[in-house]
Amino acid sequence: MTKPSLPDLLHAAVTAVGGTERPGQVSMAEAVAEAVDDNAHLLVQAGTGTGKSLGYLVPALAHGERVVVATATLALQRQLVERDLPRTVDALHPLLRRRPQFAMLKGRSNYLCLHRLHEGVPQDEEEGLFDQFEAAAPSSKLGQDLLRLRDWSDDTETGDRDDLTPGVSDRAWAQVSVSSRECLGASKCAYGAECFAETARERAKLADVVVTNHALLAIDAIEGAPVLPKHEVLIVDEAHELVSRVTGVATGELTPGQVNRAVRRAAKLVNEKAADALLTASEGFERVMELALPGRLEEVPEDLGYALMALRDAARTVISALGGTRDKSVQDEDAVRKQAMASVESIHSVAERITQGSEYDVVWYERHDRFGASVRVAPLSVSGLLREKLFAERSVVLTSATLKLGGDFNGVGASLGLAPEGTAGDDIPQWKGLDVGSPFDYPKQGILYVARHLATPGREGSRSDMLDELAELVDAAGGRTLGLFSSMRAAQAAAEELRGRQDKPILLQGEETLGELIKNFAADPETCLFGTLSLWQGVDVPGPSCQLVIMDRIPFPRPDDPLMSARQKAVEEAGGNGFMAVAATHAALLMAQGAGRLVRAMGDKGVVAVLDPRLANARYGSYLRASLPDFWYTTDRNQARRSLAAIDAAAKAAP
Repeated sequence: MTKPSLPDLLHAAVTAVGGTERPGQVSMAEAVAEAVDDNAHLLVQAGTGTGKSLGYLVPALAHGERVVVATATLALQRQLVERDLPRTVDALHPLLRRRPQFAMLKGRSNYLCLHRLHEGVPQDEEEGLFDQFEAAAPSSKLGQDLLRLRDWSDDTETGDRDDLTPGVSDRAWAQVSVSSRECLGASKCAYGAECFAETARERAKLADVVVTNHALLAIDAIEGAPVLPKHEVLIVDEAHELVSRVTGVATGELTPGQVNRAVRRAAKLVNEKAADALLTASEGFERVMELALPGRLEEVPEDLGYALMALRDAARTVISALGGTRDKSVQDEDAVRKQAMASVESIHSVAERITQGSEYDVVWYERHDRFGASVRVAPLSVSGLLREKLFAERSVVLTSATLKLGGDFNGVGASLGLAPEGTAGDDIPQWKGLDVGSPFDYPKQGILYVARHLATPGREGSRSDMLDELAELVDAAGGRTLGLFSSMRAAQAAAEELRGRQDKPILLQGEETLGELIKNFAADPETCLFGTLSLWQGVDVPGPSCQLVIMDRIPFPRPDDPLMSARQKAVEEAGGNGFMAVAATHAALLMAQGAGRLVRAMGDKGVVAVLDPRLANARYGSYLRASLPDFWYTTDRNQARRSLAAIDAAAKAAP
């Protein structure tokens, strides 16, 4: 029998999901098929509305080898597993003469732990375990969450936290889940045969397509012990997020509270000498952290160095003691010991990493209003790790609506450890970049307005001219505004100012859950939604409710951000342009994502207003503008207001 053609397969899949084939989707599917067949690497930018998930799923399923699809957001994972994959598999089954299997796989702490649920949580102060259901008052929010989790455990097939609606607090979930370090292991656990996490791993081993998240992909690359099943093709969706997610997984942190918990957990399980040494080291660390001032530590201060060496050595002694002693008087001792071991090992590894002082790490102090001071360590760059672990043994396809910054893929490529496109060499991964465009007519559907007449924003202080401009634009648009701010303080100030000036409802991030805010914003066209980072990337509201997207300023990283400033300095010391490679690239990605909130459907129209004159006046402005959708561009404030008023009038007149 002849093999079905890719166009026939794509047509069947698009029809099954009720979509329309787009030229960009066809180009993408062909490029993905070619990359997979040639065991090559591909970066593909596919604008909103291209239908990129089918653009990679169809050629991947047709290829027949196991594929891992890694995404950044829960929303896309759900869309793939609950909608796109079931329909695509059904549509392709008659043509392929086989039914590809698919599965979702996440980190262990995302699944309900039956041992924790039924046997209790290891207690910090006393021996044994306590029943968290007895300890939490049934009338409290925690008690209600725990009772609901117990009921849910009888009904759920997956034990996946994200399948529980409505969700529960992090505190409640922590009572019924374990990290991979705390897990007893299926062979030692009384509930190993029914374990949700183990079931998910077994399902993934049998699946043709495994959907996971960037964090688990990073753990798989960093830890050395494989978490994901062996696969021939890796597809990274929302690939603009990958570097920050991998950096997050590779970041270590120590806080006095975390160390104190480890001391309490280990104290009853080891000899008095080992316990006292860890307690003394913990107290020394706490004294140092009381004086910690936020900022990068170019060199580890002497007092911190001594405190960390004492912690490292005491932790090592406790780990040896934990491995060699048993205490039959402790109820369910294995679980108590495993949690203590996990806590102490975590402290040992971070303390050792900081005291070793690698030139490839950045160390800094952070201070949090609620949790106090912490010392953190992160890799200066993850590009080498990604080049070595990601691209070595499989074909990799990376896709996003924003991968081409300033007109080419090389900026994003460099952050992933790739040499400029077309560079030849034995150990250099070869890759191609492809921009398949967007089905939207950006010059006709959107305007990019830069408020060139405003004062350049300073580091601090009020921007009264910006707030006046913001109020005028919101008024002209009749509401319908998504306000993207560079800080929570700026978002709060703008919301407060506009609530005092006009009667349009202003929703503010933090005053309600994100899902609820977006739902309310979409439901009422007069409503505005103001917020910070998660709104720049997480809002999908087609139609008349979002016709004005405002950015208060270019979202450069804060000058005092220890990791970003260290990365910038490293580029400069290597002879490069640190500002363009780090700060401008960071801002370009965020602005491209933010501007992408405006046009989400074929009928959408509106204005992206940037209230920062540097986008028009500064040398780097053209690089940032080249990273945005190709909207019609103006610096004329009257033109922007007239266009918004016309869009508002048309929306009100529509049936």
